[in-house]
Amino acid sequence: MTAKLKIAGWVTVGALAGVLTTMQFQASARNNAVAPLPLEELQQLAAVFSLVKTDYVEPVDEKKLITDAISGMVSGLDPHSVYFDKTTFKEFREGTTGKFVGVGIEIGMEDGLVKVVSPIEGSPAFRAGLKSGDLITKIDETFVKGLTMDQAVKRMRGEPNTKVLLTVFRKNENRSFVVTIIREEIRMQSVRAKMIEPGYAWVRVSQFQERTVDDFARKVEELYKQNPNIKGFVLDLRDDPGGLLDGAIAISSVFLPRDAVVVSTRGQIPESNAVFKARPDDYARRGGDPIAKLPEALKTVPLVVLVNEGSASASEIVSGALKDHKRATIMGAQTFGKGSVQTVRQLGPDTALKITTARYYTPSGTSIQARGIVPDVMLDETADGNLYSALRVREADLQKHITSGQGPEVKDEQREKDREEAIKKLEEANAKAKDAKDAKDKELPKLPEYGSAEDFRLQQALHRLKGEPVAVSKTMTERKPEGGAPN
Repeated sequence: MTAKLKIAGWVTVGALAGVLTTMQFQASARNNAVAPLPLEELQQLAAVFSLVKTDYVEPVDEKKLITDAISGMVSGLDPHSVYFDKTTFKEFREGTTGKFVGVGIEIGMEDGLVKVVSPIEGSPAFRAGLKSGDLITKIDETFVKGLTMDQAVKRMRGEPNTKVLLTVFRKNENRSFVVTIIREEIRMQSVRAKMIEPGYAWVRVSQFQERTVDDFARKVEELYKQNPNIKGFVLDLRDDPGGLLDGAIAISSVFLPRDAVVVSTRGQIPESNAVFKARPDDYARRGGDPIAKLPEALKTVPLVVLVNEGSASASEIVSGALKDHKRATIMGAQTFGKGSVQTVRQLGPDTALKITTARYYTPSGTSIQARGIVPDVMLDETADGNLYSALRVREADLQKHITSGQGPEVKDEQREKDREEAIKKLEEANAKAKDAKDAKDKELPKLPEYGSAEDFRLQQALHRLKGEPVAVSKTMTERKPEGGAPN
């Protein structure tokens, strides 16, 4: 008998959280009769195993051969099915809880070095004074140059109460320094909130973790204490890669009437066919309903949801539900299109299989898979147009992606033209930066921080809530899924 949990997303979101998924935990287990196995193909597998073991240039580990065979079999299905060994299963579980042991920084890469995007408030790195923009050049005695992001992350993570020495270069001060940090358990903050103007609230959900709904409820309560008469609300789901399914249902339920359909699933086995509604039975865990005490005004407050190409899985479930029920205006760019359900079946104490078992559908019955959510209002990234939008990968770009299941997919030739134009612009900007003498002019164009005064899309959302003119994109159009016939 195998334990299992159901998932609806597998989107890499950077080095901090690893991989996130939209999932539903289930305590039940299935006992299926195994279909007859193809004897001839199994004999071939055994023959290859034997030949590799005896004829390969050097001895190979038998267990590794079997593990690699399993991994290859599963990864050949689609981009989201995967076999978890002991290490990857541990990392997977850390990603869903939002907890891990490390120094507490969100990172990227710049010129082959680890760049601090943001220290997590209250973390060891935050207390040590690390700042956004700092470059980490060495981790203990290992130079970062040449390491992948995953390799750098693994060196910074470790056991609680252990030391790690980081050599940091601070560009704006033109100096390097070494800082000793004691690793500890880090809890990621997935919800940020503030009043962007008197009467207008902004809440950003960066991923759906175990504490997201509780944090969301607490921060929204704080906003209403600041201003009991909020006139407009912006729910920011840009670059939200997914998370726990019950979190997506709960956040949708905050704004929808009770028992409104949030999302449905359809698959080959009976348990993959389900309908989830805006009711505690479908999202509340032990310990009660965290959104029960939120103001009733949230059911009717004017609402804008911001999304982009990085909004996937759980964030697509929320935006799709609010769009179909005409509860919110969806603004931004077409979302990632991660609309397939994965079920994780634990094979042993430390291993598991994650396999695609269904597709997700919005309340109107539209498949999210390989299409995503199309905004009501398309917005460019900046007032001057898009910088990186055309270069961002979506589900339909992934090899072996599952189709929507709702008709043939169409080759989108305009997408390639847009990409070529975006690459040309970046190459021109890069050439200009190399020739520049001023350090400021050497930097490539950057998108503003979400929630800042320079956040163009947020300002357009505010205009919409106020009934003011919105700078709608003149170039962005719906992207049709690419690929072959439905399956």
